[in-house]
Amino acid sequence: MRIGIDARFFGIKQKGLGRYTQKLVENLEKVAISDGNQYFVFLKKDNFDEYQPKNPNFQKVLADYQWYTLAEQIYFPWILYKYKLDLVHFPHFNVPIMYCRKFVVTIHDLTLLHFPTVHSSTLHPILYRIKFLAYRMAIKLAVMRARDIITISQFSKKDIIENYGGAIEKKIFVTYESAEDYCMFSAKNAQEILQKYGIIKPYLIYVGNAYPHKNLERLVLAFAQVLQASPELQLVLVGKRDYFYDRLHKLILDKQIRNIILLSDISDHTLDVLFHQSIANIFPSLYEGFGLPPLEAMSKGVPVISSDHPCMREILGESAYFFDGKNIDSIVEAIEKIIEDKELRQDLIVRGYEQAKKYSWKKMAQETQTIYDK
Repeated sequence: MRIGIDARFFGIKQKGLGRYTQKLVENLEKVAISDGNQYFVFLKKDNFDEYQPKNPNFQKVLADYQWYTLAEQIYFPWILYKYKLDLVHFPHFNVPIMYCRKFVVTIHDLTLLHFPTVHSSTLHPILYRIKFLAYRMAIKLAVMRARDIITISQFSKKDIIENYGGAIEKKIFVTYESAEDYCMFSAKNAQEILQKYGIIKPYLIYVGNAYPHKNLERLVLAFAQVLQASPELQLVLVGKRDYFYDRLHKLILDKQIRNIILLSDISDHTLDVLFHQSIANIFPSLYEGFGLPPLEAMSKGVPVISSDHPCMREILGESAYFFDGKNIDSIVEAIEKIIEDKELRQDLIVRGYEQAKKYSWKKMAQETQTIYDK
């Protein structure tokens, strides 16, 4: 077969979607050595040099069309038609409407449908409404038109079925992501890095964005209560500095909550050190399709306390201490439990290592290849 992969999101700069696309392509190269297929990897100009094929059956193609634009809808399909592809894999719901041949699509989650309020956007309410309706239509068309649908958890599969009907269940397949490439650790300059950012042990760490569904407002309010009994504790929040993090920072200042450190644009080595030196990773999210950061923490030997969202229970299993993310008192109880109970932390570390080993990017690529063959 001639298989196309829309890799315009390729690379860690595009966060979770970019990493998924990158790991899919890189591991397909390893497992598709003798399958007889030809793979065409479509990239934008800014990530074209980032990918260098290592398998002779893989060829990269320039498709410099920005996501969610008219150019993507009009010009990108003609490039796909030009290469006479038997199948195209779109790793996101932004499938060009004018592409009418066989394709599979990855729907990671339906966050957009569950958190559609204007409070989740910096756009004017009217513009956001138009954008939201366009996204809803794009997702629905991708789901209905796809030959098969790939998603990244049983929770997301169930969510897709509940929103788009049971008739599509037979064409939805789950391929889990992995944290296996996050296990590196070097103690080099650890104390120096902590001093640089004013971090003093013990501290909790959160890694991710500050979108409303991540539930960081409840986290910082719960942390303020914990400080009354544990005034030495710190909370380190690591994410991209944007409107939502600025809004959270304002809340912290308004409430005069001490011992919270917000970091952005740090290196992988620095993040690795911050993970390993923390007392625990906390993940209060109210909605996830997979929830990679706590699994990354487990792969590094860091105990995890997490919201009891169904997806997090699925991915983390019995290897995390769970709390009700909508209940500040429950968050407080979980934080106090993890900082006071050393035996619990050690048990979670052991369980976490084993849980992280269950997931593999190579396995994900193999399962995706089977879907292509189907």
